[in-house]
Amino acid sequence: NMDAANVYGVMNIISFLCTIPFVVVTELPTLGDEWNAAVEAHGLQPLVKNLLLSGFFFYFYNECAFAFTAQVGAVTSSVLNTAKRVIIIVVSSIVFAEPMERNTVLGSAIAIGGTFAYSLTSKKKPAAAPKKKAA
Repeated sequence: NMDAANVYGVMNIISFLCTIPFVVVTELPTLGDEWNAAVEAHGLQPLVKNLLLSGFFFYFYNECAFAFTAQVGAVTSSVLNTAKRVIIIVVSSIVFAEPMERNTVLGSAIAIGGTFAYSLTSKKKPAAAPKKKAA
């Protein structure tokens, strides 16, 4: 029973297992010192709580995104994700009263225009195939 949620779960397990050797080689020498510094700065209970909640919500968000993509298709999901990012940029700029630079405005306009063009073209019915003449 490999539905979207199961595929995502299996992919995460395989990715975790493939990542362990690289983490051991590159991060293990400094892991103890960094962990102790984080515990000293934030305390053990808040640190563990934040790590677990962050991992849970990251997994849950990605599982929902994976299931959503399985339902609507990769292109639609990608277009909506782009629109989401632009909306976050614009709303953040408004809420935090940060001026948007020229390149940010230009990039946002291109993304919004592309999303609009996609929505218009995806609503059009495909053209009928030309009929062949009988010989």
